[in-house]
Amino acid sequence: MTLGPAPPTTRQEATINTLTLRIGFEVELLAPAGSDRQVLADALASRRGGRVRRSFHTDSEPSAVPGVGVFRHLSPAFDVVDGAGAHVVRLVDDITLVSDLAGTSTRPGHRGWYRVVCDEPRLLRLIERSTDPDATLLDVLVPVAELFGTRVEAKGGAARVNDAAGSTVAVAMPLPAGRERPCEIVTPPIAENHGEVLDELLGTARGLGFTVPAEAAVHLHLDGGPFRRPAAFANLVRLFGYWREPLWEVLGTNEACRRLAPLPAELLRLVERGDQSWGELSAAARGIGLTKYADVNLTQLVAPHPVRDTVEVRILPGALEASDVVERAALVEHLVRRCLDDAPVRRPGGAAALDPAAALLELAIGR
Repeated sequence: MTLGPAPPTTRQEATINTLTLRIGFEVELLAPAGSDRQVLADALASRRGGRVRRSFHTDSEPSAVPGVGVFRHLSPAFDVVDGAGAHVVRLVDDITLVSDLAGTSTRPGHRGWYRVVCDEPRLLRLIERSTDPDATLLDVLVPVAELFGTRVEAKGGAARVNDAAGSTVAVAMPLPAGRERPCEIVTPPIAENHGEVLDELLGTARGLGFTVPAEAAVHLHLDGGPFRRPAAFANLVRLFGYWREPLWEVLGTNEACRRLAPLPAELLRLVERGDQSWGELSAAARGIGLTKYADVNLTQLVAPHPVRDTVEVRILPGALEASDVVERAALVEHLVRRCLDDAPVRRPGGAAALDPAAALLELAIGR
């Protein structure tokens, strides 16, 4: 049986087409116990007469091993393409979603799934290019062993590759229990009918019993090019720096969401100088040490060679209804459009504390 989205409510119909910019969405969901993100991928592929391609998703987390600050890993991801082979959506894990997995009754290695762990980002990129995401845990690292002229060592249900000197290159180990359930929906950039596209994705997820996890967020990716000017960049920094509290209140930012933080105070001081070219400003911003794990991710704007040429807004709360996503995204769109005006974004006054929604609306329409 093919599952479809629930009929739109009156509220959904009123907000379904209110966005005009190209926006990519990341929506964090949770599969019901016993299910996983591949189930949603299969259902979406069936709706489109397409298919599912398994791939790897790269992520990182703090390491408990002395001397190793961060472990990077590849985990199972699923790309949905339609009948013509066009990309529809990508479904991946999100390691910040943990609360709902406590006490999970599943076992490690659901469906034979695993992740590949490495402590060096360049090696991990090479491993991803060299391996087959459809391979079994015991076979996936064979091409890596061949690159290093060694063999895969299997022990305790895991597989490891060392180099000729005995240093570990990578380890494949069963996916931790419950980690099949987190499901981040990653869309390509959507240029029109944003609400309709989201409603198909989220309606299908609702029909399969997916829910909003405790730490959930929705991220928006907007084209970065227009903001790669000193005035526009400065206004983005002012908006998300000075207006942080009103934005959190009006958007309903999830306080349980991990990896959010205010922009550095040094960055706010930097953009107020107003005497630098874009090259000088971007270089100075890089020197501050920006991180993607802030309310707004500006790292790709100032990168010399951006991997993903976007501004990422990270403070929308989790949602399972397209209308909820679109309503909040529409406010963000109007506010970032205001940032393209060279007139400096003003600081919030006392009225913003009394009525933050009205203050943000006035800011968005240029009053």
